[in-house]
Amino acid sequence: MATYKIQHRTRYAYAAPVIDCANQLMIYPLPDARLTVKSHLVHITGQPEVAVFTDYFGNQVGVFSLIQPHAELVIDSLAEVETHAIQFPMDEESAEAQWAQLASLRTDVAFMDFLKVPPAEVEAELRAALGGIVTFGAKPLKQALELSEYVHDNFQYQQGVTSIETPIEDIWRLRAGVCQDFAHLLLHLLRLNGLPARYVSGYVCPREEGVRGAGATHAWVEVYIPF
Repeated sequence: MATYKIQHRTRYAYAAPVIDCANQLMIYPLPDARLTVKSHLVHITGQPEVAVFTDYFGNQVGVFSLIQPHAELVIDSLAEVETHAIQFPMDEESAEAQWAQLASLRTDVAFMDFLKVPPAEVEAELRAALGGIVTFGAKPLKQALELSEYVHDNFQYQQGVTSIETPIEDIWRLRAGVCQDFAHLLLHLLRLNGLPARYVSGYVCPREEGVRGAGATHAWVEVYIPF
């Protein structure tokens, strides 16, 4: 069990004063079996009233408007969280049983959103690539790790070549990007392979020297494995 204090500052600077600025806040820690939120404060320029609601995926979302003219908007999030280790079950089920369970989830409403694969111009290339990446007949966990290693080994971390709107096609051809691009690509490959997966954002502890993405907002992927 470890406790972390996280300060996240978002700053917008405008060339000229703006008014009636509407915003959404996606900075609320998500409590679950692995994380307890001990405290969380948000300070915003002008101290507007923030309305908070829970979205479709269970995330808390804040919305606010800053009506008065302003040339700068600063949002400070101060959180203290406690993390808990989880003992994962042993991977003892056979590969056949696990893949059969995953196949049954394709019509399960709770998993449909995590199996959707958006259309992509390079889908044929991606499907062809899967055959050379994953070990045929291997368990889902092994194939998920193989896909993760493929993205790690074959794509270069390079800032400034992509944006939040960069499609899968460009990431695949560029072979470069940042954590959000690699997460989007891995998500696509996992789902093409029949593995339910979701995009996650958070932080990597900055005390670990040499860890790429430490001390900044990070992105990764979670995969459902039917142990």
